[in-house]
Amino acid sequence: MRIERLRIFEVRLHLVHSFQTSSHRKSGLTHLLVAATDTDGRTGWGEIASPADPFYCSETTSTAFEIAIDYLVLHALDSDWDTPPELEASWAKIRGHEFTKAGFSGAAWDLHARTVDKPLASVLGGTRAEVVTGVSLGIEPTIDDLLTQVQHQVDAGYRRVKLKIAPGWDVEPVAAVRAAYPDLDLHVDANGAYPDDDASAKVFTTLDGAGLIMIEQPYAPRDFLAHARLQSRIGTPVCLDESVVDIHDLHTMLALEAGRVLNIKISRMGGLTAARAAHDVAVDAGIPVWCGGMHEFGVGRAANVAISSLPGFTLPSDVSDSDKYYARDIIVPPVAAHDGVVTVPTGPGLGHDVDVHWVEQNTVRFYDSGDDTAA
Repeated sequence: MRIERLRIFEVRLHLVHSFQTSSHRKSGLTHLLVAATDTDGRTGWGEIASPADPFYCSETTSTAFEIAIDYLVLHALDSDWDTPPELEASWAKIRGHEFTKAGFSGAAWDLHARTVDKPLASVLGGTRAEVVTGVSLGIEPTIDDLLTQVQHQVDAGYRRVKLKIAPGWDVEPVAAVRAAYPDLDLHVDANGAYPDDDASAKVFTTLDGAGLIMIEQPYAPRDFLAHARLQSRIGTPVCLDESVVDIHDLHTMLALEAGRVLNIKISRMGGLTAARAAHDVAVDAGIPVWCGGMHEFGVGRAANVAISSLPGFTLPSDVSDSDKYYARDIIVPPVAAHDGVVTVPTGPGLGHDVDVHWVEQNTVRFYDSGDDTAA
């Protein structure tokens, strides 16, 4: 197989409800879409879901666009391959830039699945026909606003709710949600916002009594030792996200017992091939995994659904309704959850069509390998 043409669309969509983490609030998102067309005219789609700002990771939309054009495009167009891992090997020497690589990996996997006329979930090794979903809620102006948002998600049938926390917004909002919803599967995510000190340890010791299914990424990404110390002190599983960028990080997590749950994000780990490898290592180690999200548009969300069909994804994944985030998504049909469950598509590739006209209407920057002046 050979890719003949690559297009990159920088697309901006507004969120239906603004979202705040420990670092910033956002009302819209700008992601990159990768369209890879082979010599037979088939096109596979991938999404580079890097944030616009360097708060979650060092990559941004701007750096991803430049790296994609200057490096990834050249490798992808210059390779003959039969399977996506073979193509991905062509850019393996490029250090970092996992989000950018993930977009090209996703396009290759979608193209490969369409070529063999099978669903993406199937060619990845997925075994589930349905995926249980959860939702992630940001930091709200007040606890009452947070409770209103939780109620919306409970009414929609979601079976797990994740609450973003930050210093000063942790024990009290979690206690309020737990009091209102004593049986809800609940977990918290700090995005590494807490220092490794006594005050933070006290916060997490208190949260240990809230009946949470996990405490996600309390400390800085590279601080495996702090996570290991915390995990040894509390019964609630610590889940690592930003800390695990590649398989070597996962082995470090396991060796240090720095967590008991792994959040697998396709983007953070550099693509579907790497995400599947992390799943396999975690399963062998007895570590449950789930698929986290980056507020992906439909292309990335559909890929998340596909990877979540693998057998080791035993916890609800962040693959909720497209319309929870966007009034109109870029795929047809949009990803839809019914009573907290998403059906895994059975059509070839992602199982969704990309609404190219809508993509073009929301494109703020464009590159076409056939026209170097288009960027």
